[in-house]
Amino acid sequence: MLTFGLPCMRQEAGERRDFLPSFVARLEKLGAQVVLEEGYGFGMGYGKEDYRRLAPRVRFASHDEVYRQDYVLILRYPGEDELRLMRPGACLIAMIHYPTRPERVKFLKERGLEAISLDSVKDDTGRRLVENLQAVAWNGVEVAFKVLREQSPAPGFEDPRRPPIRVTLLGAGAVGGHVVRAVARYGDIDLRARLAEGGVPGVLTTVVDYDVASLEEVMIDILSQTDLLIDATQRVDSTKCVIPNRWIGHMPRHAVLLDLSVDPYDCSKSPPLVKGIEGIPQGNLDQYIFRPDDPAFERLPACVDTTHRRTSVSCYSWPGIYPQACMEVYGRQLSPLMRTIIEAGGVENINPQGKYFERAIARAMLSHWQAEE
Repeated sequence: MLTFGLPCMRQEAGERRDFLPSFVARLEKLGAQVVLEEGYGFGMGYGKEDYRRLAPRVRFASHDEVYRQDYVLILRYPGEDELRLMRPGACLIAMIHYPTRPERVKFLKERGLEAISLDSVKDDTGRRLVENLQAVAWNGVEVAFKVLREQSPAPGFEDPRRPPIRVTLLGAGAVGGHVVRAVARYGDIDLRARLAEGGVPGVLTTVVDYDVASLEEVMIDILSQTDLLIDATQRVDSTKCVIPNRWIGHMPRHAVLLDLSVDPYDCSKSPPLVKGIEGIPQGNLDQYIFRPDDPAFERLPACVDTTHRRTSVSCYSWPGIYPQACMEVYGRQLSPLMRTIIEAGGVENINPQGKYFERAIARAMLSHWQAEE
């Protein structure tokens, strides 16, 4: 019987996401033994009995014991101390981000661990099967517009005499498509209906193509009229920003910068890894709004230029703002993958040329990624 350990995510106090009792019950019905960390689900209002009611064989155990199971399933990548608790040959299932986190790949390999990176689970056309990009877009846009409402200049955000809100979107991929729809509704359908009924002008959105973003004169002209700048890019080269900090100085003082790509800064690399919009802090579920005088700007690595500042909105885990809805989505997406692994008798039996979900899982396995490298 395969054992699955489901630990709590502890990156910050605001991180409350745990898999729902219904998902744990599905794992158990497939024949797995599920071990939950003590306190699992508590942040979302669930107790032990909520899980035991649907999954009678579920066990609750210590943090260390949960990490000693055959499989460790957790959304966000754990710390190295946790991974050292795992047995060689065990498998981590998490959002690992192989392409932009090479140090993780190296560490997992050195520990003798197998892994499945959920962000790399893709179908035959390259479409991600485990994602919540709609929540990334809508949650981020909702927060950004709340901030913009607070600091909009006269006559005010909700005044019919104000001009249309000008939004500039960097990136027209999977996230960008959701952003366009969310922006047209202020990230809040009820707010949009109320403003439209009151005759308040809506939103003008400019989508900037990759080949346009490098044209400084064009971009400065666009930015000088932008109320909300959104980064939804997926850059091939993370050492090159899309919007240098010096361009931010041309934006209106009330402008808001929204980071949906949440790429990290890393000054230890040469050249350094930077965000798409240079000079904005990296947020999380504890804090995702940063005013220009926030100390977070001073804490950014020395290689990052923060000379020109605007209110920035950034969160490493945008879907986590509404944890219940988020975990319902991930539970549905992960269920067929877990069924495939359990019915195969483990990831070592997954056939890269097998059925649909086997092929998708194989593409995301660390052993396969190493082979591709």
